[in-house]
Amino acid sequence: MANSSDSKPSFSASRDVYFRLLGYVRPYWRAIALALLATAITAATEPLFPALLKPMLDQGFAAASKDKAEAFTNPLWIPAGIVGVFILRGIFNYLSSYGFAWVSQKVVTDIRQAMYAKLVRLPVGYFQQNSSSVPMTKIAYDVSGVAAAATDAVVTIVKDSMTVIGLLIWLFWLNWELTLVCFILIPTVAVVVKAFSGRLRRAGRDSQRGMAHMIQILQESALCNRVIKIFGGEPQELERFTAANQALRRYNMRANVAAAATTPITQLFAAIAVSVVVFVALKQSDSGHTTVGSFVSFITAMLMLLAPLKHLADVNAPLQRGLAAAESVFALLDEAEEQDEGTAAPAAVDGRIDFRHVTFRYPGAERDALQDVTLAVERGQTVALVGQSGGGKSTLATLLPRFFAPTSGQILLDGLDLQNYSLTGLRRHIAYVSQEVLLFNDTIAANIAYGTLRGASPEDIRAAARAAHALEFIEALPDGFDTLIGENGVRLSGGQRQRLAIARALLKNAPILILDEATSALDNESERAVQAALDTLMEGRTTLVIAHRLSTIERADQIVVLNRGRIVEQGSHAELLAKNGAYAALYRNQLVIDESGADVLPL
Repeated sequence: MANSSDSKPSFSASRDVYFRLLGYVRPYWRAIALALLATAITAATEPLFPALLKPMLDQGFAAASKDKAEAFTNPLWIPAGIVGVFILRGIFNYLSSYGFAWVSQKVVTDIRQAMYAKLVRLPVGYFQQNSSSVPMTKIAYDVSGVAAAATDAVVTIVKDSMTVIGLLIWLFWLNWELTLVCFILIPTVAVVVKAFSGRLRRAGRDSQRGMAHMIQILQESALCNRVIKIFGGEPQELERFTAANQALRRYNMRANVAAAATTPITQLFAAIAVSVVVFVALKQSDSGHTTVGSFVSFITAMLMLLAPLKHLADVNAPLQRGLAAAESVFALLDEAEEQDEGTAAPAAVDGRIDFRHVTFRYPGAERDALQDVTLAVERGQTVALVGQSGGGKSTLATLLPRFFAPTSGQILLDGLDLQNYSLTGLRRHIAYVSQEVLLFNDTIAANIAYGTLRGASPEDIRAAARAAHALEFIEALPDGFDTLIGENGVRLSGGQRQRLAIARALLKNAPILILDEATSALDNESERAVQAALDTLMEGRTTLVIAHRLSTIERADQIVVLNRGRIVEQGSHAELLAKNGAYAALYRNQLVIDESGADVLPL
């Protein structure tokens, strides 16, 4: 399969991307109009300087040496005019630059806002298929490149095009024959720009992918720094980063080579045009068809024409990079959000859950993670899911809050298919504590009272912390509940982080609980304290427990043994031991481990 980065961007595709990008500019059309007006005035002043040179030479130096009567009566007006022109240009150039910069930053802010709003609504599957560096690069890096296409390119195109038009009008007025020679530059520049457009766009896409890969390596190096140090991975990580860094350099150099090549080629044809103009002008001077002032003014205007033409040629590079960045941005904005076609949003639920012939396979997986699972969980029951790693325990639990939808079969809550609930209406009744504790770089109080709970009173937050047996260590901290815990709670121990996550679930007080190895990071003493709080919390609530702790499993109303996505046994602790099957084998293994001082099932 051909790499998409090697395909040439079609004109229609580039046009569609650009028009879509301009849709973000449209709300600020008044500011754009004022900035364009200032740009037009700035461009209109460009021909004034060469226009002042003609009378200065013809009626100043030349006339003064030949005919005093034709000389200026007041020689100050020419230098005053030059100063006035540049003051006028400076004022309106500032207004133009400020206006477009304001619009540019507004557009970047709006697009970032839209991208993040999309990001938090993407399904869990997106983050399994894409590393976290992909959306980070798009939001933090690619959007900045979009500004070049949205506003900077517009400024250059409008300002320099109007400058070119104004100078060409002056050149036609001075000498239309010489001006015709200048027109050979226009098709030449167009050919050069078209020749390098495809290469610039491909280089821009490669650069974006290279940046995403580099950010991924940086993330992993920061998160896995202890593993790197313990296992001596510094040379390996340095080698990975060096490879990514060098690849990014190569991608950027390809873009720079393509962009740099346009300038000398354009200047070469410009030099040829100037040479032809000088030759023709000298011929005209011999026949008396042009004056010194006209010639100098023409040459000055023509040389002034080269700069805006160069800008118009150079604008293709940031424009193509901006369009490539816009494609990346729109790819994220076009990602499918979580399916939320349900409308049911009951204020309360009983909590009866029915899994009916549920089968699920992860995208791209070779086999089903769950196969024909049928399970009834009565209101207020505690069901423990056990089994070997990869058996489908966590997958079954993640289907309940609709992180994924079953490939086939149904999951019912109070007799209604989960797909009929709105996501908000469903998830408001579910509290979730995962084996991977996820906290935010905020205060302890903000982590406990998070999301819809952020309006909770300090008393409720404190009560939840006490129930999770977290109050003692929180009060021992210098700032108590106002303590900043660092990225993912890095300033806390594993057990402390786990208890904060449990406190968050306690505060939500939902009728359905999902505890995915919620006590796995606790020592024996902390586990016993938190387990007592969980026992109180689970009373009267429907609870799915994925746990290795023997105490949790023994007291569950049902124990479901999963193996390779299928239910192989189901019943109470005593019933399953009497069967002497898969659960009994796990239990015997537990007893062997207990003799060595451990308290964890090898599940």
